[in-house]
Amino acid sequence: MKPDKIIAATLAAYLGTAALSAATGASPQPAKPNVIVLLTDDQGYGDLGCTGNPYIKTPNMDALSREGVRFTNFHVDSYCTPSRAALMTGRYSHRVGGWGTVGGRNMLRDNEVTMADVFRHNGYRTGHFGKWHLGDNYPYRPIDRGFEEWLGHGDGGTGDTTDYWNNDRVNDHYLHNGQWEKNERPGFEADVFFDAAMDFMRDNKKSPFFVYLATYNPHEPCSVMDKAWAAPYMDKVPEKVAYFYASIARVDENLGRLRAFLKAEGLSDNTILVFLSDNGTAQGDKVFNAGMVGKKGSTFEGGHREPCFLYWPAGGLDKPVAIDRLTAHLDLLPTFVDLCGLKLPKPIAFDGTSLKPLLTNPTGPWPDRTIVMGAAPNFNSPNLPLTPPRKWAVVMTQQWRLMLDWKSNVHRLFDIAADPGQKHNIAKEHPEVVSNLVGQYEKYWADVSAKDAGWRGRPIIGAPQEPETNLCGKTWYPTAKFCPFAQNHVCTGAGFFGYWTVRIAAAGRYRFEVRRWPREVAVPMAGLDPAQKVVDAYLDGSPVTGTLHRGVPKALPVAKARLKVGQQVEEAAVAPEDNCAIFTLPLQAGPLDLEATLLDKGNQPICGAFYVYVRPEAMAPEADKPSHH
Repeated sequence: MKPDKIIAATLAAYLGTAALSAATGASPQPAKPNVIVLLTDDQGYGDLGCTGNPYIKTPNMDALSREGVRFTNFHVDSYCTPSRAALMTGRYSHRVGGWGTVGGRNMLRDNEVTMADVFRHNGYRTGHFGKWHLGDNYPYRPIDRGFEEWLGHGDGGTGDTTDYWNNDRVNDHYLHNGQWEKNERPGFEADVFFDAAMDFMRDNKKSPFFVYLATYNPHEPCSVMDKAWAAPYMDKVPEKVAYFYASIARVDENLGRLRAFLKAEGLSDNTILVFLSDNGTAQGDKVFNAGMVGKKGSTFEGGHREPCFLYWPAGGLDKPVAIDRLTAHLDLLPTFVDLCGLKLPKPIAFDGTSLKPLLTNPTGPWPDRTIVMGAAPNFNSPNLPLTPPRKWAVVMTQQWRLMLDWKSNVHRLFDIAADPGQKHNIAKEHPEVVSNLVGQYEKYWADVSAKDAGWRGRPIIGAPQEPETNLCGKTWYPTAKFCPFAQNHVCTGAGFFGYWTVRIAAAGRYRFEVRRWPREVAVPMAGLDPAQKVVDAYLDGSPVTGTLHRGVPKALPVAKARLKVGQQVEEAAVAPEDNCAIFTLPLQAGPLDLEATLLDKGNQPICGAFYVYVRPEAMAPEADKPSHH
């Protein structure tokens, strides 16, 4: 019997037995499968050995691709947050509010149901280990969106302004269920997340579990614990790519450890293991791109086509099968619902579709579907609807790729089956195809943007779930096309401005602590961070001694701080030795905008305050102790 027929028979038998048992109460229903989703960051389709890369060594990813189902025409968004938003909801990223990566565009709408919500509703234990990038304050954190256990770094990445100061991926502070911990978990970041995930699985092996293991690797800056990790690639590729490949190789080693752990714990057979990445390569296109054009951020195939492997022995999905039908990250949640027999906590209008029919019969009928991937600008005016209404998009079918570009108003069409390298724009030869796909896009846009007007992610201040809120510059709505997303922007005193949109949980007096530096950096607002880290990480051959994103520190002539909350404006003098300015204001419950600005002695604005800590004034004084988020 051919592998695809064996898979079909085994999967049908597994699912059929489960359905029959549930309906008749006869023989015991097979235990619900565990589910692990392993998501890497910025690893493209060509950044694996099994896709033809002649340089990188990924033996464990390659083995997984050979041993189970391999989707060869699988797509995601071309940036971090949009892919994660779609993956977690089974719905288009623009529809659910997570279409950008900074500037308040990376928060799921409050009423969206996440993958973790669905699993938890069905009795699963749920844990997230690694990168989230869907919001760093209540109600947008993992523990607010269905996860019982959460270990991570900064919301968007190691070394950004949501992260603990001077984290560099080695011997770092980690956010554990919303609180920062130090030295609980020494070692390299990816190792720590895999270890924590395996601890969680071991502790919960008697119950079904869902684990979302999302590494920050190989997203740059690609710091590593040992320069020797990059040595195998140094004489083959540019240095930055060597460190990029070294980061991938370390994740690959951990995948091997994970699979060995699952076997040793007796969990391998009935665990659905899925591997994918969040967007096209960030570095690897310089040397190998699997014949594709484009990288992260592109509408070309190299920006959004990704590896996706699925392995589940108990369901018969442990035989080598390649599926070339058009599929996407939107499909995984509906697929899990089908494969695991899950009930939804409330009705969900999925944009994705269950892949169970393809898994049951890989060569069977499959509709010629249309999938749209696109993004609005991070830094567009928050006064939605968006203007311009869209930045770029690609409309995909099994045969066609229509790349829409409103800036030039020139759309490009490719027959992807005949021209996988996208060398020949044939839009003029097929105007009817262009017209049809543009029409499908217009319907998509009208649908997903229907609730844009007035939408802003608004952290809730004063809620018991997060008694003190730390707002940072990464989540500003910037007044110019930039917000300070990395710690080096704080060091250099980048002269940019913005404001936060928030909600006040209850009427009362609130305490605002306005800072240039986060609390863990105990230096005056006008001063420089003198701390030099003990070297335990290396980046592009050099030791990391300060912020991971490098920048030249700059003193700022801060003499005053101004706070604007709604219509209230207060100012406070800042002495040379002050590391913060404190304000207390009466506030009513509800939404408002909040802006903090640092001024010089001439009352001229220098930059926005990069950090503001807010809590109800009546909160216990323990909140004044150093913390973050």
